[in-house]
Amino acid sequence: MKGVATDVPDLLTLGRRVRHLRTRRGLTLDALGAAVGCTPSLLSLVENGRREPRLSLLRAIAAALDVGVGDLLAAEAPDRRAALEIELERAQRGPLFGELALPLVRPSQRLPMPVLEQLVGLHAELARREEQAIATPEEARRANTELRLERQGRNNYYPHIEQLAEDLVTRAGYPGTGAVSHSTVARMARSLGFEILHVTDLPRSARTVTDLRHGRIYLPQASTPGGHGLRSLALQAVAHRLLEHERPRSYAEFLRQRVEITYFAAACLVPQQAAVAFLAARKRDKDLAVEDFRDHFGITHEAAAMRLTNLATEHLGILLHFVRVGDDGSLFRGYANDGMPLPQDVTGAIEGQLVCRAWAARAVFERRDVATEYYQYTDTPAGTFWGSVQIGTQGPEGSGAGAFSITVGVPYAYAKWFRGRETRERRVSTCPDPACCQRPSADLAARWSDVAWPSARMHQQILTALPRGAFPGVEDVELFAFLERHAPAE
Repeated sequence: MKGVATDVPDLLTLGRRVRHLRTRRGLTLDALGAAVGCTPSLLSLVENGRREPRLSLLRAIAAALDVGVGDLLAAEAPDRRAALEIELERAQRGPLFGELALPLVRPSQRLPMPVLEQLVGLHAELARREEQAIATPEEARRANTELRLERQGRNNYYPHIEQLAEDLVTRAGYPGTGAVSHSTVARMARSLGFEILHVTDLPRSARTVTDLRHGRIYLPQASTPGGHGLRSLALQAVAHRLLEHERPRSYAEFLRQRVEITYFAAACLVPQQAAVAFLAARKRDKDLAVEDFRDHFGITHEAAAMRLTNLATEHLGILLHFVRVGDDGSLFRGYANDGMPLPQDVTGAIEGQLVCRAWAARAVFERRDVATEYYQYTDTPAGTFWGSVQIGTQGPEGSGAGAFSITVGVPYAYAKWFRGRETRERRVSTCPDPACCQRPSADLAARWSDVAWPSARMHQQILTALPRGAFPGVEDVELFAFLERHAPAE
Protein backbone atom coordinates (compact mmCIF):
# COMPACT_ATOMS: atom_id res chain seq x y z
CA MET A 1 0.00 0.00 0.00
CA LYS A 2 1.35 3.39 -1.01
CA GLY A 3 2.94 5.36 1.80
CA VAL A 4 2.85 2.49 4.31
CA ALA A 5 6.15 1.17 5.62
CA THR A 6 6.73 -2.56 6.00
CA ASP A 7 9.39 -4.66 7.70
CA VAL A 8 8.87 -7.57 5.31
CA PRO A 9 11.28 -7.39 2.33
CA ASP A 10 10.15 -8.05 -1.23
CA LEU A 11 11.40 -11.64 -1.49
CA LEU A 12 11.60 -11.66 -5.30
CA THR A 13 13.73 -8.52 -5.39
CA LEU A 14 15.86 -9.77 -2.50
CA GLY A 15 16.46 -13.08 -4.27
CA ARG A 16 17.39 -11.44 -7.55
CA ARG A 17 19.84 -9.14 -5.78
CA VAL A 18 21.51 -12.14 -4.11
CA ARG A 19 21.75 -13.94 -7.47
CA HIS A 20 23.09 -10.85 -9.24
CA LEU A 21 25.79 -10.26 -6.63
CA ARG A 22 26.67 -13.97 -6.51
CA THR A 23 27.12 -14.34 -10.28
CA ARG A 24 29.01 -11.04 -10.48
CA ARG A 25 31.59 -12.54 -8.09
CA GLY A 26 31.69 -15.76 -10.11
CA LEU A 27 30.30 -17.96 -7.31
CA THR A 28 28.16 -21.05 -7.82
CA LEU A 29 25.31 -21.97 -5.48
CA ASP A 30 27.55 -24.73 -4.07
CA ALA A 31 30.39 -22.30 -3.41
CA LEU A 32 28.19 -19.69 -1.72
CA GLY A 33 26.44 -22.41 0.30
CA ALA A 34 29.76 -23.68 1.59
CA ALA A 35 30.79 -20.12 2.51
CA VAL A 36 27.63 -19.36 4.50
CA GLY A 37 27.00 -22.83 5.90
CA CYS A 38 23.74 -23.78 4.18
CA THR A 39 22.61 -26.07 1.38
CA PRO A 40 22.54 -24.94 -2.26
CA SER A 41 18.86 -25.90 -2.44
CA LEU A 42 18.00 -23.42 0.34
CA LEU A 43 19.95 -20.69 -1.45
CA SER A 44 18.07 -21.52 -4.65
CA LEU A 45 14.75 -21.04 -2.84
CA VAL A 46 15.98 -17.67 -1.51
CA GLU A 47 17.12 -16.53 -4.95
CA ASN A 48 13.75 -17.48 -6.46
CA GLY A 49 11.84 -15.55 -3.82
CA ARG A 50 10.27 -18.65 -2.29
CA ARG A 51 11.95 -18.62 1.09
CA GLU A 52 12.54 -15.73 3.47
CA PRO A 53 16.08 -16.06 4.91
CA ARG A 54 16.80 -15.59 8.58
CA LEU A 55 18.70 -12.44 9.52
CA SER A 56 21.76 -14.54 10.45
CA LEU A 57 21.79 -16.07 6.96
CA LEU A 58 21.39 -12.65 5.36
CA ARG A 59 24.37 -11.36 7.30
CA ALA A 60 26.43 -14.37 6.27
CA ILE A 61 25.48 -13.93 2.59
CA ALA A 62 26.29 -10.21 2.72
CA ALA A 63 29.71 -10.96 4.28
CA ALA A 64 30.48 -13.66 1.70
CA LEU A 65 29.56 -11.29 -1.15
CA ASP A 66 31.41 -8.38 0.47
CA VAL A 67 28.35 -6.08 0.63
CA GLY A 68 26.18 -4.66 3.39
CA VAL A 69 22.86 -6.20 4.42
CA GLY A 70 21.21 -3.01 3.16
CA ASP A 71 22.49 -3.79 -0.35
CA LEU A 72 20.57 -7.07 -0.29
CA LEU A 73 17.38 -5.45 1.01
CA ALA A 74 17.31 -2.52 -1.44
CA ALA A 75 13.90 -2.02 -3.10
CA GLU A 76 15.07 -1.75 -6.71
CA ALA A 77 16.08 -4.61 -8.97
CA PRO A 78 19.82 -4.73 -9.65
CA ASP A 79 19.48 -4.47 -13.45
CA ARG A 80 16.99 -4.50 -16.32
CA ARG A 81 17.02 -8.28 -16.74
CA ALA A 82 16.39 -8.87 -13.04
CA ALA A 83 13.49 -6.41 -13.15
CA LEU A 84 11.93 -8.33 -16.06
CA GLU A 85 12.43 -11.67 -14.32
CA ILE A 86 10.68 -10.31 -11.23
CA GLU A 87 7.75 -9.04 -13.34
CA LEU A 88 7.41 -12.41 -15.07
CA GLU A 89 7.49 -14.29 -11.76
CA ARG A 90 4.83 -12.03 -10.27
CA ALA A 91 2.60 -12.34 -13.33
CA GLN A 92 2.81 -16.15 -13.28
CA ARG A 93 1.95 -16.25 -9.57
CA GLY A 94 -1.19 -14.14 -10.07
CA PRO A 95 -4.77 -15.42 -10.40
CA LEU A 96 -5.11 -14.21 -13.99
CA PHE A 97 -2.31 -16.53 -15.19
CA GLY A 98 -3.60 -19.35 -12.99
CA GLU A 99 -6.93 -19.31 -14.84
CA LEU A 100 -5.16 -19.94 -18.17
CA ALA A 101 -3.85 -23.40 -17.15
CA LEU A 102 -0.62 -22.84 -19.09
CA PRO A 103 2.82 -24.21 -18.16
CA LEU A 104 5.21 -21.97 -16.23
CA VAL A 105 8.23 -20.41 -17.93
CA ARG A 106 11.19 -20.31 -15.56
CA PRO A 107 13.00 -16.96 -15.92
CA SER A 108 16.47 -18.51 -15.81
CA GLN A 109 19.68 -17.00 -17.11
CA ARG A 110 19.32 -19.20 -20.22
CA LEU A 111 16.08 -17.44 -21.27
CA PRO A 112 17.00 -14.99 -24.08
CA MET A 113 16.39 -11.32 -23.26
CA PRO A 114 14.02 -10.69 -26.24
CA VAL A 115 11.87 -13.66 -25.17
CA LEU A 116 11.79 -12.39 -21.60
CA GLU A 117 10.73 -8.91 -22.75
CA GLN A 118 8.02 -10.36 -24.99
CA LEU A 119 6.58 -12.55 -22.22
CA VAL A 120 6.48 -9.65 -19.76
CA GLY A 121 4.84 -7.44 -22.41
CA LEU A 122 2.19 -10.06 -23.15
CA HIS A 123 1.35 -10.47 -19.46
CA ALA A 124 1.07 -6.69 -19.08
CA GLU A 125 -1.30 -6.47 -22.06
CA LEU A 126 -3.38 -9.36 -20.72
CA ALA A 127 -3.70 -7.57 -17.37
CA ARG A 128 -4.60 -4.29 -19.09
CA ARG A 129 -7.36 -5.93 -21.13
CA GLU A 130 -8.71 -7.68 -18.05
CA GLU A 131 -8.90 -4.36 -16.22
CA GLN A 132 -10.69 -2.78 -19.18
CA ALA A 133 -13.52 -5.32 -18.91
CA ILE A 134 -14.26 -3.89 -15.48
CA ALA A 135 -17.54 -5.64 -14.87
CA THR A 136 -20.27 -7.74 -16.39
CA PRO A 137 -23.77 -6.23 -16.31
CA GLU A 138 -24.58 -8.54 -13.40
CA GLU A 139 -21.54 -7.35 -11.45
CA ALA A 140 -22.43 -3.74 -12.22
CA ARG A 141 -25.95 -4.25 -10.89
CA ARG A 142 -24.61 -5.85 -7.73
CA ALA A 143 -22.13 -3.01 -7.24
CA ASN A 144 -24.90 -0.45 -7.73
CA THR A 145 -27.13 -2.29 -5.25
CA GLU A 146 -24.38 -2.39 -2.61
CA LEU A 147 -23.83 1.33 -3.06
CA ARG A 148 -27.57 2.08 -2.79
CA LEU A 149 -27.85 0.07 0.42
CA GLU A 150 -24.81 1.81 1.86
CA ARG A 151 -26.36 5.21 1.09
CA GLN A 152 -29.61 4.06 2.66
CA GLY A 153 -27.74 3.01 5.80
CA ARG A 154 -26.22 6.48 6.19
CA ASN A 155 -29.47 8.30 5.26
CA ASN A 156 -27.81 9.39 2.02
CA TYR A 157 -25.76 11.93 3.98
CA TYR A 158 -22.00 12.51 3.53
CA PRO A 159 -20.82 15.06 6.11
CA HIS A 160 -17.26 15.37 4.78
CA ILE A 161 -18.54 16.26 1.30
CA GLU A 162 -21.02 18.72 2.82
CA GLN A 163 -18.16 20.47 4.63
CA LEU A 164 -15.96 20.64 1.52
CA ALA A 165 -18.81 22.14 -0.49
CA GLU A 166 -19.79 24.64 2.22
CA ASP A 167 -16.20 25.88 2.54
CA LEU A 168 -15.81 26.25 -1.22
CA VAL A 169 -19.02 28.22 -1.83
CA THR A 170 -18.30 30.47 1.15
CA ARG A 171 -14.82 31.32 -0.15
CA ALA A 172 -16.35 32.04 -3.58
CA GLY A 173 -18.57 34.74 -2.07
CA TYR A 174 -21.96 33.01 -1.91
CA PRO A 175 -24.27 35.42 -0.01
CA GLY A 176 -25.91 32.66 2.01
CA THR A 177 -29.31 32.55 0.34
CA GLY A 178 -30.83 31.85 -3.06
CA ALA A 179 -29.30 30.29 -6.15
CA VAL A 180 -25.57 29.80 -6.71
CA SER A 181 -24.81 31.71 -9.92
CA HIS A 182 -22.71 30.66 -12.90
CA SER A 183 -20.17 33.33 -11.98
CA THR A 184 -19.88 31.91 -8.46
CA VAL A 185 -19.26 28.45 -9.92
CA ALA A 186 -16.57 29.93 -12.19
CA ARG A 187 -14.89 31.53 -9.15
CA MET A 188 -15.02 28.21 -7.33
CA ALA A 189 -13.32 26.52 -10.28
CA ARG A 190 -10.66 29.25 -10.53
CA SER A 191 -9.88 28.93 -6.83
CA LEU A 192 -8.88 25.32 -7.56
CA GLY A 193 -6.84 26.23 -10.63
CA PHE A 194 -9.40 25.55 -13.38
CA GLU A 195 -10.79 27.66 -16.22
CA ILE A 196 -14.24 26.76 -17.59
CA LEU A 197 -14.57 26.75 -21.39
CA HIS A 198 -17.71 26.03 -23.43
CA VAL A 199 -17.24 24.17 -26.72
CA THR A 200 -19.41 22.69 -29.46
CA ASP A 201 -17.32 19.61 -30.25
CA LEU A 202 -17.12 17.61 -27.03
CA PRO A 203 -16.56 13.88 -27.60
CA ARG A 204 -19.95 12.23 -27.96
CA SER A 205 -19.08 9.77 -25.22
CA ALA A 206 -18.22 12.44 -22.60
CA ARG A 207 -20.36 14.92 -20.65
CA THR A 208 -17.32 17.04 -19.79
CA VAL A 209 -13.56 16.84 -20.36
CA THR A 210 -10.91 18.08 -17.93
CA ASP A 211 -7.41 18.96 -19.14
CA LEU A 212 -5.29 18.52 -16.01
CA ARG A 213 -2.12 19.74 -17.73
CA HIS A 214 -3.54 23.16 -18.63
CA GLY A 215 -6.20 23.47 -15.89
CA ARG A 216 -9.17 23.56 -18.25
CA ILE A 217 -12.70 22.18 -17.90
CA TYR A 218 -14.55 21.84 -21.21
CA LEU A 219 -18.36 21.95 -21.09
CA PRO A 220 -21.07 21.90 -23.76
CA GLN A 221 -22.62 25.25 -24.64
CA ALA A 222 -26.03 24.26 -23.34
CA SER A 223 -27.42 21.67 -20.96
CA THR A 224 -29.59 18.87 -22.31
CA PRO A 225 -33.29 18.60 -21.38
CA GLY A 226 -33.75 16.33 -18.39
CA GLY A 227 -29.98 16.14 -17.82
CA HIS A 228 -27.46 17.89 -15.58
CA GLY A 229 -27.24 21.68 -15.82
CA LEU A 230 -23.98 23.37 -16.78
CA ARG A 231 -23.25 24.50 -13.21
CA SER A 232 -23.61 20.95 -11.97
CA LEU A 233 -21.41 19.55 -14.75
CA ALA A 234 -18.65 22.03 -13.96
CA LEU A 235 -18.80 21.23 -10.25
CA GLN A 236 -18.74 17.50 -10.90
CA ALA A 237 -15.56 17.94 -12.94
CA VAL A 238 -14.01 19.98 -10.12
CA ALA A 239 -15.09 17.39 -7.55
CA HIS A 240 -12.79 14.71 -8.95
CA ARG A 241 -9.78 16.86 -8.05
CA LEU A 242 -11.10 18.12 -4.72
CA LEU A 243 -12.07 14.61 -3.58
CA GLU A 244 -8.66 13.31 -4.71
CA HIS A 245 -10.11 10.65 -6.99
CA GLU A 246 -7.73 8.38 -8.87
CA ARG A 247 -8.52 6.50 -12.07
CA PRO A 248 -11.22 3.95 -11.17
CA ARG A 249 -9.92 0.38 -10.96
CA SER A 250 -13.34 -1.29 -10.94
CA TYR A 251 -16.89 -0.57 -11.96
CA ALA A 252 -17.84 -0.31 -8.28
CA GLU A 253 -15.21 2.40 -7.81
CA PHE A 254 -16.45 4.20 -10.93
CA LEU A 255 -20.01 4.18 -9.57
CA ARG A 256 -18.88 5.40 -6.15
CA GLN A 257 -17.01 8.30 -7.73
CA ARG A 258 -20.11 9.24 -9.74
CA VAL A 259 -22.21 9.28 -6.57
CA GLU A 260 -19.65 11.42 -4.76
CA ILE A 261 -19.21 14.01 -7.52
CA THR A 262 -22.98 14.29 -8.03
CA TYR A 263 -23.42 14.73 -4.28
CA PHE A 264 -20.68 17.37 -4.17
CA ALA A 265 -22.24 19.35 -7.03
CA ALA A 266 -25.64 19.27 -5.33
CA ALA A 267 -24.10 20.35 -2.01
CA CYS A 268 -22.49 23.33 -3.77
CA LEU A 269 -25.61 24.38 -5.68
CA VAL A 270 -27.78 23.91 -2.59
CA PRO A 271 -25.41 24.71 0.31
CA GLN A 272 -26.28 22.88 3.49
CA GLN A 273 -26.58 25.84 5.82
CA ALA A 274 -28.88 27.82 3.53
CA ALA A 275 -30.88 24.74 2.54
CA VAL A 276 -31.51 23.56 6.10
CA ALA A 277 -32.62 27.06 7.15
CA PHE A 278 -35.06 27.18 4.22
CA LEU A 279 -36.44 23.68 4.84
CA ALA A 280 -36.72 24.10 8.60
CA ALA A 281 -38.77 27.28 8.16
CA ARG A 282 -41.10 25.52 5.72
CA LYS A 283 -41.45 22.57 8.08
CA ARG A 284 -42.49 24.91 10.90
CA ASP A 285 -45.15 26.31 8.58
CA LYS A 286 -46.16 22.77 7.54
CA ASP A 287 -45.56 23.83 3.95
CA LEU A 288 -42.67 21.71 2.68
CA ALA A 289 -42.73 21.41 -1.12
CA VAL A 290 -40.13 20.15 -3.57
CA GLU A 291 -41.19 22.78 -6.13
CA ASP A 292 -40.43 25.65 -3.73
CA PHE A 293 -37.08 24.12 -2.81
CA ARG A 294 -36.33 23.77 -6.53
CA ASP A 295 -37.26 27.34 -7.40
CA HIS A 296 -35.48 28.94 -4.43
CA PHE A 297 -32.12 27.45 -5.44
CA GLY A 298 -32.63 27.47 -9.21
CA ILE A 299 -32.07 23.76 -9.85
CA THR A 300 -33.99 20.97 -11.60
CA HIS A 301 -36.91 19.25 -9.92
CA GLU A 302 -35.00 15.97 -9.81
CA ALA A 303 -31.95 17.63 -8.25
CA ALA A 304 -34.17 19.26 -5.61
CA ALA A 305 -35.84 15.93 -4.83
CA MET A 306 -32.49 14.15 -4.49
CA ARG A 307 -31.03 16.97 -2.37
CA LEU A 308 -34.00 16.61 -0.05
CA THR A 309 -33.00 12.97 0.55
CA ASN A 310 -29.56 14.22 1.70
CA LEU A 311 -30.90 16.63 4.30
CA ALA A 312 -34.43 15.66 5.40
CA THR A 313 -33.53 12.75 7.68
CA GLU A 314 -30.31 14.20 9.10
CA HIS A 315 -31.60 17.72 9.80
CA LEU A 316 -35.41 17.52 9.84
CA GLY A 317 -35.95 14.03 11.27
CA ILE A 318 -38.05 12.99 8.27
CA LEU A 319 -37.79 9.53 6.66
CA LEU A 320 -38.56 9.55 2.95
CA HIS A 321 -38.23 7.90 -0.45
CA PHE A 322 -37.41 9.11 -3.95
CA VAL A 323 -38.12 7.38 -7.27
CA ARG A 324 -37.69 8.28 -10.91
CA VAL A 325 -40.03 6.17 -13.06
CA GLY A 326 -40.46 6.08 -16.84
CA ASP A 327 -43.85 6.34 -18.47
CA ASP A 328 -43.66 2.59 -19.10
CA GLY A 329 -43.53 2.00 -15.34
CA SER A 330 -39.86 1.03 -15.16
CA LEU A 331 -37.88 2.24 -12.16
CA PHE A 332 -34.85 4.22 -13.30
CA ARG A 333 -33.50 5.40 -9.94
CA GLY A 334 -34.67 5.00 -6.36
CA TYR A 335 -33.81 5.59 -2.73
CA ALA A 336 -35.77 4.79 0.41
CA ASN A 337 -35.07 4.82 4.14
CA ASP A 338 -38.75 4.93 5.14
CA GLY A 339 -39.74 1.33 4.38
CA MET A 340 -41.31 1.99 0.98
CA PRO A 341 -41.20 -1.48 -0.69
CA LEU A 342 -39.25 -0.69 -3.86
CA PRO A 343 -39.50 -3.60 -6.36
CA GLN A 344 -36.27 -5.56 -6.79
CA ASP A 345 -34.89 -8.62 -8.54
CA VAL A 346 -33.26 -11.63 -6.89
CA THR A 347 -29.92 -9.78 -6.61
CA GLY A 348 -31.56 -6.85 -4.80
CA ALA A 349 -31.25 -4.51 -7.81
CA ILE A 350 -34.16 -2.13 -8.39
CA GLU A 351 -33.19 -0.60 -11.73
CA GLY A 352 -35.51 -1.63 -14.56
CA GLN A 353 -38.13 -3.15 -12.26
CA LEU A 354 -41.78 -2.25 -12.84
CA VAL A 355 -43.48 -0.28 -10.08
CA CYS A 356 -47.07 -0.90 -9.14
CA ARG A 357 -49.70 0.77 -11.32
CA ALA A 358 -51.38 2.07 -8.18
CA TRP A 359 -48.33 4.01 -7.02
CA ALA A 360 -48.43 7.77 -7.44
CA ALA A 361 -45.34 7.53 -9.68
CA ARG A 362 -47.44 5.72 -12.33
CA ALA A 363 -50.91 7.03 -11.54
CA VAL A 364 -49.69 10.53 -12.44
CA PHE A 365 -49.47 9.55 -16.13
CA GLU A 366 -53.25 9.09 -16.22
CA ARG A 367 -53.76 12.84 -15.66
CA ARG A 368 -54.20 15.35 -18.45
CA ASP A 369 -52.68 18.18 -16.43
CA VAL A 370 -48.98 17.33 -16.27
CA ALA A 371 -47.77 20.82 -15.35
CA THR A 372 -48.87 20.86 -11.73
CA GLU A 373 -47.80 18.73 -8.77
CA TYR A 374 -49.79 15.54 -8.13
CA TYR A 375 -50.40 14.27 -4.59
CA GLN A 376 -51.59 10.83 -3.55
CA TYR A 377 -51.80 8.46 -0.59
CA THR A 378 -50.98 4.83 -1.37
CA ASP A 379 -51.86 1.92 0.94
CA THR A 380 -49.22 -0.82 0.63
CA PRO A 381 -48.45 -4.01 2.58
CA ALA A 382 -45.69 -1.99 4.30
CA GLY A 383 -48.05 0.82 5.36
CA THR A 384 -49.55 3.98 3.93
CA PHE A 385 -47.32 6.46 2.09
CA TRP A 386 -47.99 9.97 0.83
CA GLY A 387 -46.28 11.12 -2.36
CA SER A 388 -45.71 14.32 -4.32
CA VAL A 389 -45.11 13.76 -8.05
CA GLN A 390 -43.94 15.90 -10.95
CA ILE A 391 -43.69 14.81 -14.62
CA GLY A 392 -40.69 15.66 -16.78
CA THR A 393 -39.58 14.79 -20.29
CA GLN A 394 -36.24 14.33 -22.02
CA GLY A 395 -37.61 14.84 -25.52
CA PRO A 396 -38.65 18.04 -27.33
CA GLU A 397 -41.04 20.10 -25.24
CA GLY A 398 -44.60 18.97 -25.66
CA SER A 399 -43.70 15.80 -27.55
CA GLY A 400 -44.21 13.48 -24.58
CA ALA A 401 -41.13 11.53 -25.65
CA GLY A 402 -39.07 10.18 -22.83
CA ALA A 403 -41.58 11.17 -20.16
CA PHE A 404 -40.75 10.28 -16.56
CA SER A 405 -42.04 11.07 -13.10
CA ILE A 406 -40.15 12.26 -10.03
CA THR A 407 -41.68 11.27 -6.70
CA VAL A 408 -40.78 12.28 -3.18
CA GLY A 409 -42.82 10.44 -0.60
CA VAL A 410 -43.04 9.85 3.14
CA PRO A 411 -44.87 7.53 5.52
CA TYR A 412 -48.34 8.72 6.51
CA ALA A 413 -47.19 10.15 9.85
CA TYR A 414 -44.80 12.57 8.15
CA ALA A 415 -47.26 13.89 5.55
CA LYS A 416 -48.42 16.59 8.00
CA TRP A 417 -45.30 18.65 7.22
CA PHE A 418 -45.93 18.80 3.46
CA ARG A 419 -48.07 20.85 1.13
CA GLY A 420 -50.65 18.63 -0.57
CA ARG A 421 -51.32 16.48 2.50
CA GLU A 422 -55.03 17.29 2.23
CA THR A 423 -55.40 15.42 -1.08
CA ARG A 424 -58.23 12.93 -1.37
CA GLU A 425 -56.43 10.85 -4.00
CA ARG A 426 -55.89 7.40 -2.50
CA ARG A 427 -55.11 4.02 -4.04
CA VAL A 428 -54.39 0.53 -2.80
CA SER A 429 -51.38 -1.53 -3.84
CA THR A 430 -50.90 -5.18 -2.86
CA CYS A 431 -47.73 -5.66 -4.94
CA PRO A 432 -45.66 -7.81 -5.15
CA ASP A 433 -48.82 -9.95 -5.25
CA PRO A 434 -49.25 -10.57 -9.04
CA ALA A 435 -53.00 -10.22 -8.67
CA CYS A 436 -52.52 -6.52 -7.87
CA CYS A 437 -51.63 -5.24 -11.32
CA GLN A 438 -49.43 -7.79 -13.08
CA ARG A 439 -52.00 -10.47 -13.88
CA PRO A 440 -55.07 -9.83 -16.08
CA SER A 441 -58.49 -10.81 -14.83
CA ALA A 442 -59.50 -14.42 -15.41
CA ASP A 443 -62.24 -13.57 -17.92
CA LEU A 444 -59.95 -11.36 -20.04
CA ALA A 445 -57.22 -14.00 -19.97
CA ALA A 446 -59.69 -16.66 -21.05
CA ARG A 447 -60.90 -14.53 -24.00
CA TRP A 448 -57.57 -13.29 -25.31
CA SER A 449 -54.56 -15.31 -24.13
CA ASP A 450 -54.64 -17.75 -27.09
CA VAL A 451 -55.40 -15.19 -29.81
CA ALA A 452 -53.23 -12.22 -28.85
CA TRP A 453 -49.91 -11.88 -30.69
CA PRO A 454 -48.31 -8.43 -30.26
CA SER A 455 -45.17 -7.25 -32.01
CA ALA A 456 -43.09 -6.39 -28.97
CA ARG A 457 -40.92 -3.28 -28.83
CA MET A 458 -37.27 -4.34 -28.71
CA HIS A 459 -35.32 -3.16 -25.67
CA GLN A 460 -32.03 -2.81 -27.50
CA GLN A 461 -30.04 -2.11 -24.34
CA ILE A 462 -30.29 -5.75 -23.24
CA LEU A 463 -28.03 -6.70 -26.16
CA THR A 464 -25.51 -3.94 -25.53
CA ALA A 465 -22.24 -4.84 -23.85
CA LEU A 466 -21.29 -2.92 -20.74
CA PRO A 467 -18.99 -0.01 -21.71
CA ARG A 468 -15.29 -0.77 -21.26
CA GLY A 469 -12.32 1.29 -20.12
CA ALA A 470 -11.22 3.08 -16.97
CA PHE A 471 -13.99 5.62 -17.71
CA PRO A 472 -16.64 3.28 -19.14
CA GLY A 473 -17.89 4.25 -22.59
CA VAL A 474 -15.40 7.10 -23.20
CA GLU A 475 -13.38 6.54 -26.39
CA ASP A 476 -9.72 7.46 -25.96
CA VAL A 477 -9.21 8.19 -29.67
CA GLU A 478 -11.96 10.82 -29.71
CA LEU A 479 -10.99 12.16 -26.27
CA PHE A 480 -7.29 12.66 -26.99
CA ALA A 481 -8.00 14.18 -30.42
CA PHE A 482 -10.32 16.69 -28.72
CA LEU A 483 -7.69 17.66 -26.14
CA GLU A 484 -5.02 18.04 -28.82
CA ARG A 485 -7.37 20.25 -30.85
CA HIS A 486 -8.08 22.59 -27.94
CA ALA A 487 -4.73 22.61 -26.13
CA PRO A 488 -3.13 26.08 -25.88
CA ALA A 489 0.08 26.65 -27.79
CA GLU A 490 3.16 25.84 -25.72
